[in-house]
Amino acid sequence: MTTRAETPWRTLSPRTLLAHCAWLGAPLGSFGLTLLATGGRLDGGAWGTLGSLTGVFLVITAAGFVTYRRTRYRVTPDAFELHTGLFTRRVRSVPLHRIRNVDLTANPVQRVLGLAVLRAGTGGGTHGAALSLEALTRPAAERLRVELLARAGAVDAEDPVLSTADPRWLRYAPLTFWIFGGVFAAVGAIWRIFDGVGIKPWRIGFVRHAFEDFGNSALWLTIPLALLVIVTLGAVGAMALYAENWWKYRLEWTDAATLRVRRGMFTTRSVSIERARLRGVVLREPMLLRAGGGASVRAVAGGLGNREENRKRSVILPPAPKSEAVHVCTHVLGQQGGQVNTALTAHPRAALRRRFVRGVLWAVAPVTAALAVLGTLLTPVLLSCAAAYAVLATPIVYALARDAYRSLGHALRGNWLVIRSGTFERETVTLDRSSVLAWTFTDTPFSRRAGVVTATAAVAAGEDGYRIRDMAAAEAAGFADTVVPGMLREFLDI
Repeated sequence: MTTRAETPWRTLSPRTLLAHCAWLGAPLGSFGLTLLATGGRLDGGAWGTLGSLTGVFLVITAAGFVTYRRTRYRVTPDAFELHTGLFTRRVRSVPLHRIRNVDLTANPVQRVLGLAVLRAGTGGGTHGAALSLEALTRPAAERLRVELLARAGAVDAEDPVLSTADPRWLRYAPLTFWIFGGVFAAVGAIWRIFDGVGIKPWRIGFVRHAFEDFGNSALWLTIPLALLVIVTLGAVGAMALYAENWWKYRLEWTDAATLRVRRGMFTTRSVSIERARLRGVVLREPMLLRAGGGASVRAVAGGLGNREENRKRSVILPPAPKSEAVHVCTHVLGQQGGQVNTALTAHPRAALRRRFVRGVLWAVAPVTAALAVLGTLLTPVLLSCAAAYAVLATPIVYALARDAYRSLGHALRGNWLVIRSGTFERETVTLDRSSVLAWTFTDTPFSRRAGVVTATAAVAAGEDGYRIRDMAAAEAAGFADTVVPGMLREFLDI
């Protein structure tokens, strides 16, 4: 057996130097746009910018060379060691048993160069809790990942592949926020690029003419046409983004202890989740996706970084048919844990009333009041608009409140706690009962009057806490004690 002293040090790939130059794409692209916009006539400022780019290129290249020469790592029998730095040397040693996940990513430039970035997470919630190597050759990164995640146990007797990409899932991509938000985000980004290189977008001929034609044409025709264009562009953009993120998607058990997600077209990603850190799953059904019969799945797992990183890396199934989502839940947690379609305990009718009242107070009353005040001050037409809005909006709010109420529910399924809530973002959370570390009960004067309380199960994974909203106050403590026997016994009347 190789001892610690005999373990050789390894270095990064020399192609790392080329990868460091990828940042030049954006400024050179902006410089090219400036050339096009000015007809090739550059002023002193443009030449100054080119000189600055050259200087920064030399600095970045030198820094990349130092990083390449001064970074070395090795895997000893009991630890992963990393040495970095020139003037300030950093020596990090992480015990192998502390490593919870190993991710591989590669942007388009790194893929062309055959490189990958390896990130080994130790389960901490800060960036400093992870070791990152940028960049290794793809075969070296794969071998190192296997070394760091080496565990006892073989692949399950059943097919270890739980789910793979299906081109038909693209139809679910437009059923997301990006069908609208993506268009405005893209337009804003392009606008900032043009503004950054000194081009005034509103002075471009076709843009100016488009705004003039829009204002001078019949709005009853141009507004629906503009919405149609936005929806079309949004749908195309959403499908393109979906394809880039989930190309060659594959969810599988690499061994009895590791769940891995691989995906990506231009930037490839590979996320590994340790079974011992898996606390449950979340079946997500946003309103539009639910209307189309789709759902997505997230893992409730520790060791995936802070909350923002966890939300990005915990997705184990993209928007797909709900039957596929249930299949993934079933095979990730087992037959009992995957029963997300079974009946749940309904919540008191007071929960429906509370949702309707909140909807009226936040969505109906302010707009109605604003229109009424303006109508009193300006024109009686707005008074009619206020009445029409109240008449039309109130039934819609009630329908949404009823949907939110029907979504509420909780239950116990053997070793699993099931929680469901939400209408715009309905989620069904299935948690391992043994992972619940504490309970928090929250109420207000209004909820006490209604006889309901919100119970939060604290879990050291995922969102850190999952709420059972507006359950019967008289049953809350007893149910919580049933989930984790003995935790609340001293607070119960026996």
